[in-house]
Amino acid sequence: MNRIEALKHTINILAVVLMSAVAFLFIAYGLLYKNADFIIVHFNLLFALSGIICSLFLVAGIIFYGFGKTSLYRLIVCTLIFLDICAVLFFVLCACDLLTKINSVDALREYIGGAGAWAAVIFIVFSFLQVVLLPVPGSVAVGVGVAMFGPLKCALFSFVGIVLGSVAAFAIGRWVGYKAVCWIVGKESLDKWLKKLKGKDYLILSLMFLLPLFPDDVLCFIAGLSSMTWGFFLVMITATRLISIFSTAYSFDLIPFTTWWGILIWLTLLALVALSFYLVCKYYEQIDDFIKTKFKIKGKKNKTARGKTKAAR
Repeated sequence: MNRIEALKHTINILAVVLMSAVAFLFIAYGLLYKNADFIIVHFNLLFALSGIICSLFLVAGIIFYGFGKTSLYRLIVCTLIFLDICAVLFFVLCACDLLTKINSVDALREYIGGAGAWAAVIFIVFSFLQVVLLPVPGSVAVGVGVAMFGPLKCALFSFVGIVLGSVAAFAIGRWVGYKAVCWIVGKESLDKWLKKLKGKDYLILSLMFLLPLFPDDVLCFIAGLSSMTWGFFLVMITATRLISIFSTAYSFDLIPFTTWWGILIWLTLLALVALSFYLVCKYYEQIDDFIKTKFKIKGKKNKTARGKTKAAR
């Protein structure tokens, strides 16, 4: 191992160590203010959990990097970046004594309402980054948005940000090429999905965008490398995101987590989604062939090979 490689390994390990330490320190200092009843009652538990979570990310990042799991290591790094941002925001909320003013969902919405249009802009930008950069599941972002704005405004703001992010990710895949997408999502993960989708990108990608368990943000980049046209992508992403975002937003608002029947409904929905995920993964070739035969759709040549050749040049 030469000095350059040794320096590279050292920097990668230090990056995980520093980001984990930053997250823990900001959370810990925020907790020390103890300016919310929930923090006062559960201080020891919250302090311990923050340390455990940051330590787990640190250990996972070192292990993944040590075993050459590049895509998983990058996922840990992106998650730690998001965790650092949340930790800093939490520290600011505690330091400014905002937690005592925002002690309920209604108080949170009232406070955000006083921020005017800026709150909406910030949330739209967050939704955009959630697709392009941050490894945050769309359902989590939508759930936070429902608490902040209510289901209708949250769905509208999320839709704008997520669709814009999806278009940007597709454009990166289409115009920048294989190498850029490979760096973002990892070569192993990218090649696996390209192999699965070869010749079946129109139908299978559409189904995957509709089902919440698939990595739809990653699939936006992959769609840019496929044979999918701009026109089809724009129509498909608009329709699928519209259905998934609005259904998720109103589900969080209408189906409570605090009743037995609400929990039962969520478990049933999760089971149905998991079953759909399994069926699409296992029978995607048969589904694709059936749709093409039924509607007389001719398969289109995949552009993956061309993208790889272009990137290699």
